[in-house]
Amino acid sequence: MVVKYGLFINTIIDFTIVASAVFLVIKQMNRLKRTEPPKEPTTKDCPKCCSAIPVKATRCPQCTSELAVG
Repeated sequence: MVVKYGLFINTIIDFTIVASAVFLVIKQMNRLKRTEPPKEPTTKDCPKCCSAIPVKATRCPQCTSELAVG
């Protein structure tokens, strides 16, 4: 009966190397895919002329129409 300890240990080492390489690749891919949470909008569209205006504006600078606050 022949027990091949060297072959078994070599297979374990090969598996460990491949598993760690796959782990590191997936970890880097997840790091690159990380996105920022959506930010609060800073502008809104004027209902009359459809131009972009600041959210806190009470009057449109383009068409001078009054805007609803809120």
